[in-house]
Parts: sequence; C-alpha cells; structure tokens
Amino acid sequence: MVIFQKRVPDLTELTLNRFVARARRAAGLKGAVNVLITTSAGMKSLNRRFRGNDKPTDVLAFPAGERARVGDVAISVERAIAQAADGAAELRLLAVHGLLHCLGHDHALPEPAAAMTAATRMLLPDADVPDLQTADLAGRS
Repeated sequence: MVIFQKRVPDLTELTLNRFVARARRAAGLKGAVNVLITTSAGMKSLNRRFRGNDKPTDVLAFPAGERARVGDVAISVERAIAQAADGAAELRLLAVHGLLHCLGHDHALPEPAAAMTAATRMLLPDADVPDLQTADLAGRS
C-alpha cells in the first residue's frame, strides 16, 4: 500500500501502487510492503526517531521480518525531486532501494553493494541505476 502525505508531480497513487506491486512480485515476495511518500520534514522526524540522525534523508527502510509483511519504506518527495531531473523515476528507484533494504540488502561494503545494484537493475531494467559501489550516497540510506 502506498500512502501519500505529499503529492508527487507526474505520479499518481494508483501508478505507484501498481509499480510497487509489480516490483514486489518480480522480487518473488508474497508479503506486503507499505510505502509512505512524505516531506523532508517528515523524513527528518523518522530519521531522528528510528536512526538517531537529526537530518532528512531520501529513503528509510523498516524491515518487518514477518512472512506476511516485508516491511515499510518512507520516501521524501523533496529529496527525490532534488536528486534527479525525473522525480517520478527517482521515486520508483527509491521505492525499490527501500524494498531491497527490507529484504536484507545493504551497500555498506563492495560485494553486497554489487548485489544490491544488480537486484535494482533487474527490478528497474529501463532505469538509469547508479552503481552502489561507486555512487556518492551522501544523504542516502
């Protein structure tokens, strides 16, 4: 389920819901994932509360560790729009990024970063996906 606290130019709730459902199925997931589309102020609050960082970020992932529920993802609309010319495409990239974090992927080390990059490219075959081994992820989760 996608929850819009902040609207996104050129992206409807229905379109993003369908995208998340397709990405979930393509990743072989049966469990649910919730995606919160919010403001940078909302992300700052979540980041402070759950990670102890008093600053906004573009995406946060909260793995559920349950069979019926994969987890929750929160995304900042303002950060998505600032990071890319196509804010809607960046939002889809961040949704996949958060989903993969919910599945246990990480990009702190080169080998897992390569695996996460490959998984992202599989789920977004037509997107310009940065290589997480070399990408400047300052401000990203």
